[in-house]
Amino acid sequence: MSYRVELSHNIASIGEAQWDALAGDDHPFTRYAFLAALESSGVVSAKTGWLPMHLSIFDGDQRIAVMPMYQKSHSYGEYVFDWGWADAYHQNGIDYYPKLLTAIPFSPVTGPRILSQLATETLMALAGPLLSEIIPHICNEQGLSSWHGLFFTQASHTALPTGTFISRLGTQYHWFNRDFKTFDDFLATFSSRKRKNVKRERRKVTEQGISLSTYEGEAITPELLRTFFHCYQLTYLKRGQQGYLNLEFFEKIINSMPESLVLFIASLDQQHVACALCFKDSHTLYGRYWGSLDDFDSLHFETCYYTGIDYCIEHGLQRFDPGAQGEHKIQRGFEPIKTWSAHYIAHPGFKEAVHRFTTEEAELMEERMSDLATLLPFKADEQPG
Repeated sequence: MSYRVELSHNIASIGEAQWDALAGDDHPFTRYAFLAALESSGVVSAKTGWLPMHLSIFDGDQRIAVMPMYQKSHSYGEYVFDWGWADAYHQNGIDYYPKLLTAIPFSPVTGPRILSQLATETLMALAGPLLSEIIPHICNEQGLSSWHGLFFTQASHTALPTGTFISRLGTQYHWFNRDFKTFDDFLATFSSRKRKNVKRERRKVTEQGISLSTYEGEAITPELLRTFFHCYQLTYLKRGQQGYLNLEFFEKIINSMPESLVLFIASLDQQHVACALCFKDSHTLYGRYWGSLDDFDSLHFETCYYTGIDYCIEHGLQRFDPGAQGEHKIQRGFEPIKTWSAHYIAHPGFKEAVHRFTTEEAELMEERMSDLATLLPFKADEQPG
């Protein structure tokens, strides 16, 4: 059986029907609506350093798999940091950019990257050997230094041949629903002191006169969306930065995939003062974008963490991924979990150096995760694992 591949410089050339027939409609970040909104809003383009090069795999005339892929001229918006690698290339007079990236732009979310309706075992048996040929060929043909596959599922990551690809271990902090019926059920798993800390933080929000409301899907009106976007941009501006995403992107996703969106809004004296926009699928809530008009004691924790946990418990969702980084999440019941990325480095000398670095980094990461697990707030008999 022979396969051929194609590269597409925009997702529209593949089309929604074909893309979603392979990607499915549950995981929001690999849906056509999400990726197309990034492109059509101008957030992802050659001008912004994200040139789409989506990979299609064909068996004869039938497209059997797709993989989101981009040619990058920088490393912004990725959340698996390789700035040090780029600096090392530069110091040795070698170009690190452009490079090739398989990821969901601006979204550090683990999920499927090789999208197909083939059975998982069949797909993994096909994808590993095929990508080990395709990726080096594309990099060589296009003059690209490397390829980076970020936040792969463990199954996809394991399928990639270690002789071609370098593995990199990372960590995030996720909340897991262990059949809790209420938030108090969740807190009952905490030690007394840690439980009091969480209750104190939630009480501080109430004592400031702030209330939280939840809006889903089509209940997120254009006015509410503009309120959210104002908060989102203002939070970046306070740090002297500009948000990666524009209003047009958010308008497009609220129109094309409203069933995947949940908006938490904090209000004070009938004014909206903070917002957190999340995505969801059939089992997970994904905390993504946050913004606030001002600094309020404990409001970030309430809007971005505790209200999301409440939502998961009420709706029977099994996991809450609140976003990248943030060890402060641990004492609030978010557990350290492993994330995986894979890297192809074309330059033999740098491939060896990167492999040494990621091997040492993984050993330190394993130790760090073990140490972090000891900081979890749970009682001894409630520890996960």
